[in-house]
Amino acid sequence: MKEIVAIIRPEKLEDVKKALEEIGCNGVTVVEVKGRGRQLGITESYRGSDYRIDLLPKTRLEIIINDEDVEKITDAIVKTAQTGDIGDGKIFISTVEEVIRIRTGESGEKAV
Repeated sequence: MKEIVAIIRPEKLEDVKKALEEIGCNGVTVVEVKGRGRQLGITESYRGSDYRIDLLPKTRLEIIINDEDVEKITDAIVKTAQTGDIGDGKIFISTVEEVIRIRTGESGEKAV
C-alpha cells in the first residue's frame, strides 16, 4: 500500500476532488496548510511599502491506496492541479506498512 501526500493550490481542490471521484478514489483527507518552496514566498506592495509573505496558503491531500492505483491517482492530481506556474505544489509517495479499519477491525488492503 502507498500513501500519497499532495500539496496543491487551494483553488484547485474542487477540480482535484472531482477528478479523483471520477476514477473511483473517494477516500481523501484534506488539510489547509501554509508553506513555501523554492520561490521563498512572494513580495507585495501596499501603500508604497513592500512586504514579503513567506508562507503561502496551500492544501494538503492525504490518500492511502493499493500499489496498483498509484499511477492513475498521481496522473489525475497532476493533470487537474497543474497551472504551469511556480507554486503548483508537489506529490510525495511513501510505503504504508499497515492499515486497520477501526469500525470493523479489518486490516491490510481490505481496510483501504
